Amino acid sequence: MTGFDFTRGDLEAAASMVHRQMGPTPLIRWPQISAATGCEVWVKHENHGPTGAFKLRGAITFMDWLTRTHPDCPGIITATRGNHGQGQARAATAAGLRAVVYVPQGNSAEKNAAMRAFGADLREFGTDFDTARVEAMRVAEAEGLFPVPPFHRELVRGVASYGLEMFTAEPDLDTVYVPIGCGSGICGVIAARDALGLSAKVVGVVSTAAAGAKLSVEAGQLVETDSARTFADGMAVRVPVQAAFDIYARGADRIVAVDDDAVAEAVRLYYRATHNLAEGAGAAALAALMQERDRMAGRKVGVILSGGNIDATAMAEILQGGTPAA
Repeated sequence: MTGFDFTRGDLEAAASMVHRQMGPTPLIRWPQISAATGCEVWVKHENHGPTGAFKLRGAITFMDWLTRTHPDCPGIITATRGNHGQGQARAATAAGLRAVVYVPQGNSAEKNAAMRAFGADLREFGTDFDTARVEAMRVAEAEGLFPVPPFHRELVRGVASYGLEMFTAEPDLDTVYVPIGCGSGICGVIAARDALGLSAKVVGVVSTAAAGAKLSVEAGQLVETDSARTFADGMAVRVPVQAAFDIYARGADRIVAVDDDAVAEAVRLYYRATHNLAEGAGAAALAALMQERDRMAGRKVGVILSGGNIDATAMAEILQGGTPAA
């Protein structure tokens, strides 16, 4: 059971709500990906959503909950490295609300531009996501805005709709690899698996440079890291979320760490084999599968391509064989 104990009906209702604003994303078996990894690989293409990442799903269900439970709320405030902020800005603006979004200094220029385009009042603060998050939560009360955390029941319920789509289409997956930032993605996959009564193993993936979730599971309690310097910004989190940890510590089979070079190679493989763009965190699941190729030989595996919002300069460097600096 998950920490939220969602039923299949809970997740089907969330999926119905999500699908009114976006279609289900493709789940594709790419032969060159399977050949490169030695197993039958199904890629869940969350890079095909309206914001180029899975986070919009949770934003849709969260904004529905917020407008019903806080009808006088003038707007929201949150922090992000980009994909969460795009989803929140799009959903809040569609609901007629303000959307204030904090990002760290030096954040992706192209993700920042996308957030502004979706209606965000974008503000830069601090040197990393966790510092920006603390500031956003502090400012919330002063400006009378609802603070949207990185992890919440309604965010996970919406995000779980991609897990529901995946497991409904391919219920006999042996293992699913999913990246971990603050945890809504992996918790959504666990929720969908459990609600459908399936036995697939769920493997979380972190960066070696931001391994808080892995270290926490190994220690049996939250472990913060001193930094989170990885170009895979969707995983660049120093401080794990307790509520998410409580779910993936029990519901995941294991947590795997991959370095930036492995992630860059997975970005290249996605491009060569499928001509899809994957951002760093979006390619991390495939990087982990490549790292565990011998262990997974011959099995039926799902990998979550969680987002494709990679800056052009970073993609150019990767295609030339390099690894972007954090």
